[in-house]
Amino acid sequence: MSELTERPSTAGQRLGAPESFGVSTLEPGMRPPVQAPGRQVSIRVQMLDDTQEVFHISQRVPGKVLFDLVCVHLNLTEGDYFGLEYTDHRKMTVWLDLLKPALKQIRRPKNTILRFVVKFFPPDHTQLMEELTRYLFALQIKRDLACGHLICNDTSAALMVSHIIQSEIGDFDETQSWQHLLHNKYLPDQDAIRDKIIDCHRQHVGQTPAESDYQLLEIARRLEMYGVRLYPAKDREGTKLSLTVAHTGVLVFQGYTKINAFNWSKIRKLSFKRKRFLIKLRADPSQNSHHDTLEFAMASRDCCKVFWKICVEYHAFFRLFEEPKPKPKPILFTRGSSFRFSGRTQKQIIDHLKDSELKKVPFERKHSKVLSSSSMSPHSSSFRSQVPKESATSVLLADQPDSAKTNGTEEPPTNSALNSDPSRQNHNGAAQHLLNPDGSESKESPQESPRLVPNGGGPGEGQERGVTGMADLCQIPGGQPLSPLTSPLLIEAGYVRHDDEEEARRKKFPTDKAYFMAKELLTTERTFLKDLQVITEFFQKAAGKDEAFPDGVKNLISSHYDPVYRFHQGFLKETEQRLAQWEGRSNAHIKGDYQRIGDVLLKNIQGLRQLTVHLQKHSECLVELERACRSSRKVEAVCRDFEQQRVCYLPLYIFLLRPLHRLLHYKLILERLCKHYPPTHDDFRDSRAALAEISETAQQLQGIMMKMENFQKLLELRKDLTGVENLVTPGRVRLPPRCRFLRSAGLQLTGRVCVCGLQEFIRLGCLSKLSGKGLQQRMFFLFSDCLMYTSRGTTPSNQFKVHGQLPLYGMTIRESEEEWGVPHSFTLFGQRQSVVVAASCAAEMERWVEDIRMAIDLAEQSSSPNAELLSTSPPDTKPLEDAGTELESEEELCGSRSSLERQSHRGNTTVHVCWHRNTSVSMVDFSVAVENQLSGNLLRKFKNSNGWQKLWVVFTNFSLFFYKSHQDEYPLASLPLLGYSVTVPAESENIHKDYVFKLHFKSHVYYFRSESEYTFERWMEVIRSATCSASRLLLSSRKDLY
Repeated sequence: MSELTERPSTAGQRLGAPESFGVSTLEPGMRPPVQAPGRQVSIRVQMLDDTQEVFHISQRVPGKVLFDLVCVHLNLTEGDYFGLEYTDHRKMTVWLDLLKPALKQIRRPKNTILRFVVKFFPPDHTQLMEELTRYLFALQIKRDLACGHLICNDTSAALMVSHIIQSEIGDFDETQSWQHLLHNKYLPDQDAIRDKIIDCHRQHVGQTPAESDYQLLEIARRLEMYGVRLYPAKDREGTKLSLTVAHTGVLVFQGYTKINAFNWSKIRKLSFKRKRFLIKLRADPSQNSHHDTLEFAMASRDCCKVFWKICVEYHAFFRLFEEPKPKPKPILFTRGSSFRFSGRTQKQIIDHLKDSELKKVPFERKHSKVLSSSSMSPHSSSFRSQVPKESATSVLLADQPDSAKTNGTEEPPTNSALNSDPSRQNHNGAAQHLLNPDGSESKESPQESPRLVPNGGGPGEGQERGVTGMADLCQIPGGQPLSPLTSPLLIEAGYVRHDDEEEARRKKFPTDKAYFMAKELLTTERTFLKDLQVITEFFQKAAGKDEAFPDGVKNLISSHYDPVYRFHQGFLKETEQRLAQWEGRSNAHIKGDYQRIGDVLLKNIQGLRQLTVHLQKHSECLVELERACRSSRKVEAVCRDFEQQRVCYLPLYIFLLRPLHRLLHYKLILERLCKHYPPTHDDFRDSRAALAEISETAQQLQGIMMKMENFQKLLELRKDLTGVENLVTPGRVRLPPRCRFLRSAGLQLTGRVCVCGLQEFIRLGCLSKLSGKGLQQRMFFLFSDCLMYTSRGTTPSNQFKVHGQLPLYGMTIRESEEEWGVPHSFTLFGQRQSVVVAASCAAEMERWVEDIRMAIDLAEQSSSPNAELLSTSPPDTKPLEDAGTELESEEELCGSRSSLERQSHRGNTTVHVCWHRNTSVSMVDFSVAVENQLSGNLLRKFKNSNGWQKLWVVFTNFSLFFYKSHQDEYPLASLPLLGYSVTVPAESENIHKDYVFKLHFKSHVYYFRSESEYTFERWMEVIRSATCSASRLLLSSRKDLY
């Protein structure tokens, strides 16, 4: 084929696309080279969608001509990521060399089929600017899954296949999805996980094919085998290994497990000699080591050369700024290979797309039955990146090693090797762990990016690009909607937004405050359903495996929690669909006004009232479970072992309280909605009616919830204390003050199960007790009848040893700073004993004095002197004040090696956090924290890192829990917030982003970014509730509460 116009029409031309010659390997404005006249040869090329195309080339043209023809045929701009591979006469799979004549490489063109496949896998798929490029990458992932090359666990495989099906047949339909899986093979062992695929597909309602491609690549890029082609080799000892190359360097696998990695910055030279592949490493100055040379034996010299060539190309593509120039030809002798990389580097691709004005080119999705934006007629636009924003079905970090899945430290580890070349940091992000603060991947949402830094630019390119304000989803200025998903990640990597584009994006994406309230409902509902799943699925499964677990308790929990779980599954689905319609991610917004949430809330809250009979029985479930644990050590062991599982990230009994706590969340969201809406708003009436319904239901269950909260807190404290036996024994106090208050208010606390005979927990925290040896750190526990002080023991579970108890009846309190010369000190005068204690600060002392005085008043009003205190275990042989004098520092709490997050659950409780951070927390604080639970996506940045990392963050129980996505079953890490301060970054900290708040404690600093002003204010509000204890303003409410 000597002229391009002689070719049959391409797939793009059949759809009416303009002919494009912006081919990847050509300079801007150039056309494919005109072929020399003469006899032409037909070459067959198999595309990624399994179609075959025939191309005609002259006999002497280089391989680059054939590759350019393929890219022109596809209207592909980012063709440099791809290559042509074929099986040569040695039965080896090799890449077509673009510089050598094509027919000298393809010996028998009539019998050879070249395959157009992905050659270079970037660390971040958001660096791919065109939707067509991402579609081709998705086809490559689909092929690798079907061939068994992309090894992963069942969860990741099912999720990826579900996104493939969503892109091919659209929204879930049970019959259609089942038939589609029967007639299509996506995995070698697909039948085994077919049900899991169906369940995942069910969650992708409203997701377009472009979104599905994006989510598929987001999951795939985090797998260890992503983009990996294994080349068999052996080490010097003859151990069978496999070598491969990635954007970070050369990797070594044993089976399908990566056992070593050699970063490009550490490699001095790659070479081969016969069938030996040599890696020469740079000397490490810190270890005074000489140059190391690693040797691997491969099957043959040809295998060595093939692998060496792809290593050279990967290094050039990801590490160099421009294509390497050819070496000058030697006059007499040649030494070494003249092979070099041909084509543009990744940086050149990004720079070219940044500087050029490209049109969105439509293309045909061969297997898709869904109408997508790619099949619409093209319109000129300055937007080039149509990357989906994070949808409701984000990724599972399912293939990380177990060591990476545990609750890891929040302190930033160092990784100098990955960041030794600052100009190429953008290519190293995916090689780092999720919690590595120096990772350069930036997960920004469309609303957040007033300052843009081009991805992949050199040191001089990190300048401001003059774009300010909020950015929402795109709309073409001509009026045609662009792809509904656009990521600022790619915008940062590719070009600068303009003011008119910003305005167009704002018009498209919801900016109403009510939308973000509805989104808060969605995100917290997802977390709530996950918490319910801990009881209905994981705990019941663990209990069912043990024959000693009473059937009555199992049936009781199942009968009263499973209906609640099923109801909220439907509630969540309706909420997800409404948010998808509100955002315009499906075409449903054209059919009616869906920018409201009150009607959904009203309908489901009315349905929730029918579950009141189950909610009233939850207190019985809690008491019966505790009774079973006390009566059987085997049952107690089942519960204790379950609490050690990562899925049980909170104390078990807290999950039993979640349904009652959720009522308060609905009430608070509806109160904010009603306050936001004017009375004339269409959604105001439904929101107000829903608020009235939920308020009535919450009022009915308030007494049960307060009893359960106190009972649960006493049970939790019992696990943290040793040396006390009857902490949760009814009858010590005739009637707790809070219960008397409830009865005086007219609430009936009758029922089959009563836990009203228990003492009330009021406050716990760290104080210093004055003794003959000076000030000793002690943990104090204030109950409604006594004050208990303890020290941290040396047991494996780090329990606190009880040293003494002070009855509150007849106690007096006096400030004694001047008397003893100890700052913030006060003296407690009891009937039998007097104690001098000191708080860490004046505010802390004030909180303790207020609560102790309130407890003393209530104790004197409720009873006469009570001689029966908590019975204690036999005393230790050690002197009282010698026990527990070792004081753990904050570094032990947050250090990288012995962090709080890596300890067992009993070392991660509120008691231990207060001990380490020398603070206290009251029952009022717990009640406030219950109301202020929040979850959603945040961008996190460490103090000394450059990039922002997108994480799913859950705030509960005075801690932030970090997940990769809302679908993860357990958190990757946690950060207890007691003792932290939350502020806005100062100008000197150079955080030039909107909606950023800062968490800091001593030398530990974290920055978090939210997506809008509303979410920013909500995160600040709920975190302040954990970092700032109840103030004097709550004193009156405390007295009312108790």
